[in-house]
Amino acid sequence: MTIAQITDLHVTTEKDPLNQRRNEERLRQVMQAIHGLRPRPVAIIASGDLVDRGEREEYVELKRLMAESEIPIFYAMGNHDSREGFLAEFSGPGAETDENGFVQYAVDFGEMRMVVCDTLDGPNDGEYDEARAAWLARTLDQAPDRPTAVVLHHPPIPSGIRWMDPDPNSPWLGRLEQVLSGRKQVKVLMCGHIHRAFNGVFAGHVVSAAPATSIQLTLDLTEVDMHVPDGREILVEEPPGYALLMSEGGNLTTHMCLAGDYAPAVTYNFPFRKLA
Repeated sequence: MTIAQITDLHVTTEKDPLNQRRNEERLRQVMQAIHGLRPRPVAIIASGDLVDRGEREEYVELKRLMAESEIPIFYAMGNHDSREGFLAEFSGPGAETDENGFVQYAVDFGEMRMVVCDTLDGPNDGEYDEARAAWLARTLDQAPDRPTAVVLHHPPIPSGIRWMDPDPNSPWLGRLEQVLSGRKQVKVLMCGHIHRAFNGVFAGHVVSAAPATSIQLTLDLTEVDMHVPDGREILVEEPPGYALLMSEGGNLTTHMCLAGDYAPAVTYNFPFRKLA
């Protein structure tokens, strides 16, 4: 069983014609690739920055594009999103809120569970207050033995791309670490935000950040002065991508995938193993 992750869609309107065309085209490439997977994923999680400016008109555009999907879609909030704008257009199982109005919910898929967290608010590098952390602790307590993927827009670890990374002293990281530490059922933290695939470890769990459907961040790990522009490239039109989470026998495995049409290099014409 598989679940596809798309992230950083940045859907927008004719107010920004270049990004409207480019981001929609790239999103369509990714959705076509996901629908062509075998087996077809049981769900898609769109892990934040669904739109670019948080405007309701952008969510109308997002709804139009996602209506074409034959696979159920679940949503999370990113720093470019607006809960009010999103919830004005989306509802149901893929857009649930907790008792405090945050877009947070859990979904069971066969033997595994996906827990979607809301890290919107605060600075660009995320937020997770006491109320949200308490909700996450209760939700994880409900299924301590079910293999679980926790979805967060903001990675809780540095990527090395300095201008996008969180402050390691941010209080929300400590709250999140406290909740996740020792939770053996949590197999992976699925994130976005960095517009680039990378992996690491947080609170004893694998962090898997997916590439964006929109344009990617340039991989530049050098120091940067956050107050003095230096002309460096910060975004690049690398191919759009997505992640694929596989659940099998209690194990969760993540693949990072590029969207696009590529010619086959080798075909299966001879047995992999001979009969005994």
